[in-house]
Amino acid sequence: MDELTEYLANSAEDGFWDQIQSEARREADREPVLGGFLYASVLRHKKLEDGLSALLANKLHTPDLPASLLCDLIHVALDDDASIRASIRADLMAARTRDPAARGYAQPFLYYKGFHALQAYRFAHWLWEQGRHGLAAHFQNRISEAFGVDVHPAAQIGSGVLIDHGTSVVIGETAVVEDNVSLLHEVTLGGTGKESGDRHPKVRRGVLIGAGAKVLGNIEIGIGAKVAACSVVLRDVPPHTTVAGIPARVVGRCTVAEPALEMDSTFPFADSGAGI
Repeated sequence: MDELTEYLANSAEDGFWDQIQSEARREADREPVLGGFLYASVLRHKKLEDGLSALLANKLHTPDLPASLLCDLIHVALDDDASIRASIRADLMAARTRDPAARGYAQPFLYYKGFHALQAYRFAHWLWEQGRHGLAAHFQNRISEAFGVDVHPAAQIGSGVLIDHGTSVVIGETAVVEDNVSLLHEVTLGGTGKESGDRHPKVRRGVLIGAGAKVLGNIEIGIGAKVAACSVVLRDVPPHTTVAGIPARVVGRCTVAEPALEMDSTFPFADSGAGI
């Protein structure tokens, strides 16, 4: 875990929930029509975990798995694994600080389906690690139906991750996404065909992957790299480089250590680039 995640994992009171409740009260005063929703999702709960469990349960429940049962299941995972609780907060901070549209913490907590899908994945991944593969697969399906994000529960995703917008993001079974990564909509971390075993990308810390990019196969996107929108990446990307095109080629060097934190999807134009 990085310093922020470690702090959040060990902090009894990190202030996130107080801030979210304060923002929710102001919004309820401004827009009384939302009063019932804000009370049920935020104001009636004593801590972030309670509110998130209720929010996800209300979005993911089915006739066979009612919201009350699902809420209890999510609570078990949160109580069991402190790293999940820390990752929730790091992901929420990522949404707040990297998305210029985010106004406070309550907005991404309540309305960002990329954030919701990521937290629901964390629950499904906990189930997978417990050997409850059938139930984990059930929730993978429900997450895909509810949020338009399809993440295999066996994938390994770090903390401080932003899935911006969320629509049509796909992450395969053996993919690895390290801390402080930002993925925009329609990103695929997939395989190249019918190969089995370790077959999906490894995305290292601080990487920014632009909208519509397809990263395919058991390849590595090096620490602090940037993948331009709509690129197709089929080979390893060196650390701190920018790649673009179909197939992707190196077009420059990244000017910051972790492009994911800057969310700048532009890159220098070049007549030609070195192959990767």
